[in-house]
Amino acid sequence: MSLRIFTEPQQGSSYDELLNVARTAEALGYGGFFRSDHVLRMGSATGRPTVTDAWVTLAGLARDTRSIRLGTLVTPVSFRAPGTFAVVAAQVDHMSGGRLEIGLGAGWYEAEHDAFGLAFPELRDRYDRLEDQLAILHGTWSASPDATFELKGRTCAVHIDADTVRPLQRPHPPIVLGGFGGPRSARLAAAYADEYNCSFVPAENMRDSHDGVRRACEQVGRDPATLAWSAGQTLCCGRTDTEVARRAEAIGREVDELLQNALAGTPDEILDKLGRFAAHGADRFYLQVLDLSDLDHLHLVAEEVLPHAPGR
Repeated sequence: MSLRIFTEPQQGSSYDELLNVARTAEALGYGGFFRSDHVLRMGSATGRPTVTDAWVTLAGLARDTRSIRLGTLVTPVSFRAPGTFAVVAAQVDHMSGGRLEIGLGAGWYEAEHDAFGLAFPELRDRYDRLEDQLAILHGTWSASPDATFELKGRTCAVHIDADTVRPLQRPHPPIVLGGFGGPRSARLAAAYADEYNCSFVPAENMRDSHDGVRRACEQVGRDPATLAWSAGQTLCCGRTDTEVARRAEAIGREVDELLQNALAGTPDEILDKLGRFAAHGADRFYLQVLDLSDLDHLHLVAEEVLPHAPGR
């Protein structure tokens, strides 16, 4: 099982702090550094010292790191114009030397759309935009040399010189979709995704969501083994109960709640829970790290969990 670091910078962080976490994760052997794509804090967080843009961050990290995979989990299609997003993603892939992964979703956080003046259509319309975005990325990146990719989609029409938006990775950077395996999400994943993510639910629920996508793959003749299957939960690890409690307090959570709903406890307890996810089909796990100043947390997991993760 590959373990990746996942951060929530909308709660308040600087680029330098994110870079420090990404470089630490890279040096310790984690499989990737991912961040959310939000611009409004959640809960009691202050959002200070600043809110950072996901794709500006990825562009910076592309130049300031060397080997770790980079991506979003996930970018709402309401944030980026479907046509020009292909330009942004291709450029960041080149800047990183081919280490980009693209997480995309329909978007859900209505309050941040209201705060920043963004339209927030009905869910069906957001899924229409997601489908257009996926069709544009796949269409431009799989088009023949010298071709113009044209699409009259559900929400937009484009005609793009495909050779001008080629990424470094071929045929394209991996695309990550996620959700709970509903009919439309599953259909889009079967058509376009390289990874399907289901996070913040128990292992049994993750399995059921993944199974919905597996069935959609089989219906269109795609081998489900061609997708990566991932999950994620908040990380709160400590060598002792006292250390776990200190880390829980730092992120404003109760220990009992974290033990129930997150990846919490001693390294052995963490490994037991990861084993349950692996037994239900997960081959990749995102560790949501909320206290970005606690680099010792990353070191502990790298030393006592990462070498013993299921399948390693």
